[in-house]
Amino acid sequence: MVSIVEVTTKAQLRKFVDYPNRLYEGVPQFVPATYDDDLSDWDRSKNPAFEYCDARCWLAERDGDIVGRIGAIYSRKANDKWGANRLRFTQVDFIDDREVSAALFAVVEDWARQLGCTAVHGPLGFTDMDREGMLVEGFDRRSCFFTYYNYPYYIDHMTALGYGKDVDWIEELITVPTDEATIQRWEKISDFVLKRHHLHIHEAKNRLAYLPLLKPFFELVNVAYAPLYGTVELGERQIRKYSAKFAPLINPNTTCFVMDEQNRLVAFGVGAPSLAAALQKNRGRLMPTGWMDVLKAFRKNDTVDLLLIAVHPDYQKKGVNAVILSKAMKGCHKLGIKQAETGPMLELNDKVQSQWKDFQTEQHKRRRCFIKEL
Repeated sequence: MVSIVEVTTKAQLRKFVDYPNRLYEGVPQFVPATYDDDLSDWDRSKNPAFEYCDARCWLAERDGDIVGRIGAIYSRKANDKWGANRLRFTQVDFIDDREVSAALFAVVEDWARQLGCTAVHGPLGFTDMDREGMLVEGFDRRSCFFTYYNYPYYIDHMTALGYGKDVDWIEELITVPTDEATIQRWEKISDFVLKRHHLHIHEAKNRLAYLPLLKPFFELVNVAYAPLYGTVELGERQIRKYSAKFAPLINPNTTCFVMDEQNRLVAFGVGAPSLAAALQKNRGRLMPTGWMDVLKAFRKNDTVDLLLIAVHPDYQKKGVNAVILSKAMKGCHKLGIKQAETGPMLELNDKVQSQWKDFQTEQHKRRRCFIKEL
């Protein structure tokens, strides 16, 4: 028999956060999230999203063993913005047992009905900066540290529970051009765009030079990402939180901040060497020694993760993406990086996907936000 236990203590929360490491032990495609960040997300004193969210999480147990987990987030800000009354499910994992998955989703749906919600959807986080989307294609590919991995059987469980597709995100694996002719061609396009629109690249030798721009960086995220599925505007405290998480990931060689004549940020692209292997080795823990493997990954890597890219609406469709891609291309060439992996992109977001049309790409993953009307 399965029992559902709400997480109310720190000891239970540690088990909740660590459960994927047990469930996917020995699975080479699974990459854990950073352990401390996951713990902090459920801490009301550390996560500013609790100013407008309520959240709960549960463990599924059988005969004293943990056999599943699930979280739920009630975001008043998201519901107000999108004109819906929905509950988000998040961080869901379970063994291949229909009794377990049914019990986990039953407790979430019960809470949703108590809140007067008309639907449950997910997996989604507190904000668009958190992991989202259940993997439905690409189970043979290694995950990124900022995305979920799950077993293929999850999809059958979701269908059996009455959940269907709401939206999909796709991910691309891009072969980095290495021939000088291609690199020079993109550089010429970049120079033309910069001159035509009176823009320039923020030059920086180290990540410290980017720190003053992190606040306008996330302010631009708010503007550029506003129309995208499930997004909510980041507040001041959230901007500070994500700035602290994001700053260590910035690599000047694979990062591009584009400024206008008044030195205002109008576009950016941020790439970071893949941390997948480093986090796998240390089960997502940076302490006491995991940080050393992260530093090694920054120094030597053949893959870069394209974390975020955005262009202010006033500068979209003006070729500014070419500036970002040109700089990233040169940086990858300098560092010996052979491939770049995008983050999840909404399948209907043609503006983002079209920027890869001139590259050798492979759509290697797809993930889904499921929904169930109550």
